[in-house]
Amino acid sequence: MASLKQVSILLFPLFLISLFKYSHAAGIAVYWGQNGGEGSLADACNTNNYQFVNIAFLSSFGNGQTPVLNLAGHCNPSANECTKFSSEIQACQANGIKVLLSLGGGAGSYSLSSADDATQVANYLWNNFLGGTSTSRPLGDAVLDGIDFDIEAGGDHFDELAKALNGFSAQRRVYLSAAPQCPFPDAHLDSAINTGLFDYVWVQFYNNPQCQYANGNTNNLLNAWNQWTSSQAKQVFLGVPANDAAAPSGGFIPSDVLISQVLPAIKSSPKYGGVMIWDRFNDGQSGYSPAIKGSV
Repeated sequence: MASLKQVSILLFPLFLISLFKYSHAAGIAVYWGQNGGEGSLADACNTNNYQFVNIAFLSSFGNGQTPVLNLAGHCNPSANECTKFSSEIQACQANGIKVLLSLGGGAGSYSLSSADDATQVANYLWNNFLGGTSTSRPLGDAVLDGIDFDIEAGGDHFDELAKALNGFSAQRRVYLSAAPQCPFPDAHLDSAINTGLFDYVWVQFYNNPQCQYANGNTNNLLNAWNQWTSSQAKQVFLGVPANDAAAPSGGFIPSDVLISQVLPAIKSSPKYGGVMIWDRFNDGQSGYSPAIKGSV
């Protein structure tokens, strides 16, 4: 009997560890940077509504291009104005918020021409935004937590970019996230996500009629969600627009519907990570994140 008791005492901590592994705290991610009227990065973090903020976008990179940071009306990177956000990034991080740099977007000029090109871009990101050093860091001395892949064009060699960025984690952890469209598998990010290196995959369940919420019907969305939770993503987030204006091709889910119909159906997945909102400007207009944050 004594030996059985000892075994149960030994197994109990393992049981607790397994519980914690699958009951990770969920959170809300938001994109900030594409509307000068959305307030500062500090304003976004000070709402206490978000656990992740993606700075959008590094809109040009790869294929021999000089990388270009595009933060819309917030600052002019060519005049070195965006370094003013360094202290705000650090303040967000001090409050436990992960801040990532988002690559790509819907209107950028970006592509990777080869594995070597991917390695060069990874080195650039490490030295200019992550734990490396450079004399020309566009966001100043702040060290971002990771890199978000919002790749909506091309797609070759982004798996190699993910692997190269992950290689730097031996020096300082680099979190990787991705924002694929909801049709599964994604046309641009499939090979990257299949590396299994992505900590957070916030799927865009909007502007995609075949897999988004519409007219009270959640079936297409939930069918796509179940496909995404079978992917190599470590955690999957439900990406939603903050209001109708944020998604011209549809997909807005009223907050009461999200809380009563959608979240109960997806939160049972061990891979459920939370909700991603596009974007901070529209969220400020609609009040979507404060309406849902108690239920995520």
